Amino acid sequence: MGGLLVIVLCVLVLVIGGSLGLDGAARRSLEEIGICATSVITRGYKCQEIHVTTKDGYILNMQRIPEGRVPSPSGGGKKIRQPVLLQHGVLVDGMTWLLNPPEQNLPMILADQGFDVWIVNTRGTRFSRRHVSLDPVQPAFWNWSWDELMAYDLPAVFDYVYTHTGQKINYVGHSLGTLIALASFSEGSQVDKLKSAALLSPIAHLSYMNTALVVLAAKYFVGEITTAFFGLAEFNPKGKPVSDFLKILCTNPGVDCFDLLSELTGKNCCLNASTVDLFLKNEPQSTSTKNLVHLSQMIRDRVIAKYNYGRPDYNLMHYGNFFPPVYNISNIPHDLPLFISYGGKDALSDVRDVQELLDSFKYHDGDKLSVQYIKDYAHADFIMGIDAKDVVYNQVVALFKR
Repeated sequence: MGGLLVIVLCVLVLVIGGSLGLDGAARRSLEEIGICATSVITRGYKCQEIHVTTKDGYILNMQRIPEGRVPSPSGGGKKIRQPVLLQHGVLVDGMTWLLNPPEQNLPMILADQGFDVWIVNTRGTRFSRRHVSLDPVQPAFWNWSWDELMAYDLPAVFDYVYTHTGQKINYVGHSLGTLIALASFSEGSQVDKLKSAALLSPIAHLSYMNTALVVLAAKYFVGEITTAFFGLAEFNPKGKPVSDFLKILCTNPGVDCFDLLSELTGKNCCLNASTVDLFLKNEPQSTSTKNLVHLSQMIRDRVIAKYNYGRPDYNLMHYGNFFPPVYNISNIPHDLPLFISYGGKDALSDVRDVQELLDSFKYHDGDKLSVQYIKDYAHADFIMGIDAKDVVYNQVVALFKR
């Protein structure tokens, strides 16, 4: 659900009218040049474009910012910089971390604080639309949900960063980036390579998500109407089928499409209009329809579980059981340093759902768990808030430096 704020903004573009996005030529140019050249090097930072192949064949794009604008003195030897891996949410890509100025965005703050920063772009987004044998026009390319992001994408990038730095990794996830991390760590995956984790606006339990538009969309996605309506494996927010779908949702009573940002993410307190405009020029990104169905199942079933294939015999074939296995978050190692930050106005990461998540950590080592509650923050404030540095990021930096 992480980038579900994108649905709000893309609805503003697609449903209410106007196009604030880049034109086709500019968008293609950006995809050819890459994030480093357009958004990092121009601000005075070194940056490398990197490609990593998952075990199921997806070629993921990453950016590495190895140091800050003013490298620290060597002191007679090369400074060892701790690696930090940043994972975005759904329907957006790694660019969302970089929309604010260097003094306000998390990757550059971390680089200036002496960290080796790695930004992930999830499969299906504009910079990660390659596969060793499949093409995005093929439905098979989109046959995945966040289960596969947890099982394939996360291990691939963790292994790459760990191999190339020789150090355990500090992890930052926002929204869906928190869900795949929680699921992975609960199964003991990546914890041997993990130093600490910061989870911003965490998505895990979705029982109390009560925005009318999201709940209504979830009902569509878990029904057969999903396949019948779209007939597409790729959920492309910029495409006509999705635009038509959102128009239908907006005709339902109780759905306020005149204040869509608040309708879906909660009332964000601290967004800069120019940053939102830049956001609209770069996002939203595609994901698989199956991924949104999986997230909708979590809202319907009120459980953190693997993808439900809808028929007991199909589940039996995939899992050896009639029901999908449940992710037990309480299995996360109790001595893993964690920082969890959530907002009082967040409609996607509801306070009550976060409290249920925190209950999974009741036996966590007391000195290894830090929890921050920000009364006025909503979902987008954690990645685009103009005061996020002072409110959230300074605590993230402090955790990683400890």
